[in-house]
Amino acid sequence: MEKIDCLSAEELDGVVLSYGEPSFRSRQIYNWLYRNNVSSFDIMTNIPSSLREKLENDYEFTYFEEVKRLTSSDGSIKFLFRLEDGEHIESVLLRDGDRISGCISTQVGCKMGCKFCATYAAVGFKRNLSVGEILQQVSALRKSAEELFDEKLLNLVFMGMGEPLDNIDNLKKALTILLDDNAFGFSHRKITVSTSGLIDGIKKFFAMETPVNLAVSINAPNQNIRQEIMPVSNKYPLNDLVNILKTVDIDKRKRITLEYVLLGGINDSLSHAKEFCQLIKGVKAKVNLISFNGSPFSKFKAPIEENVLQFQEYLINNNVTTFIRKKLGQDISGACGQLAAEYEGADS
Repeated sequence: MEKIDCLSAEELDGVVLSYGEPSFRSRQIYNWLYRNNVSSFDIMTNIPSSLREKLENDYEFTYFEEVKRLTSSDGSIKFLFRLEDGEHIESVLLRDGDRISGCISTQVGCKMGCKFCATYAAVGFKRNLSVGEILQQVSALRKSAEELFDEKLLNLVFMGMGEPLDNIDNLKKALTILLDDNAFGFSHRKITVSTSGLIDGIKKFFAMETPVNLAVSINAPNQNIRQEIMPVSNKYPLNDLVNILKTVDIDKRKRITLEYVLLGGINDSLSHAKEFCQLIKGVKAKVNLISFNGSPFSKFKAPIEENVLQFQEYLINNNVTTFIRKKLGQDISGACGQLAAEYEGADS
């Protein structure tokens, strides 16, 4: 049976029209689904019972169940969710002072094979998430942010399990609903999508009517190192990726974020910083440096702090806006590259 909470506003218009109902009913249903996030037709009290009965006969809601949560010492919370087919995903509420961000997954597992990432090592790739499963994460995190922190969830980062641009069609549809003031009402400036560098997906992403922010995981100063740690470089060479980032049409008030995971002894030296700085020359971007978080699935080591600071200092001295990302949620394996959906014990 088709899922009602995967439908766009236009698709709901078609459903209501097919039932011979007034057009305004589709907007009412749409608001119930995405502004109020209901999971039962019975709750739609301003919809006639006859229409609710038709909907219940033809549609169902996306199954989505929280099965576990872990709270970090920094206040961040990692959620484990069970899906209809028994698969699991993780999402994270990241808390940095008063700023609350939701880290959202787009796939069960991931097929990109980045050597430093726990998701691929522990899970492999299972399947894409549906529009409803993407939106259900946002709904669950938004509700939890209000209940636990008395704060609104205003920021979303698509940096959870999976490669968002490998699920571009469902991602774009979900983003359209998230940005709609009649639905979730997020600002396009408060949503960031992270990619390992799928050039075809980046082109489709910037063809959106209202592109949100883009973060690109570069993680290497040259093609040789990137190939070793990110197999995606075999299909999308680093120089080609950087050239695309130089030419895409970016909103004047935005910059691309270039993410760089520092791996001890691999890509974290001063010479690497110099090479990286030269590589990204001409890209309208800021840089996020991320110290490798560590994983039982990876052979890599964290960089020493001196190298991290030296790397940042060189970039800043060469007029590249550079930040060191805080390690939020690390003690609950909720930080960058650590999400693995607890596949060994998800049902315990």
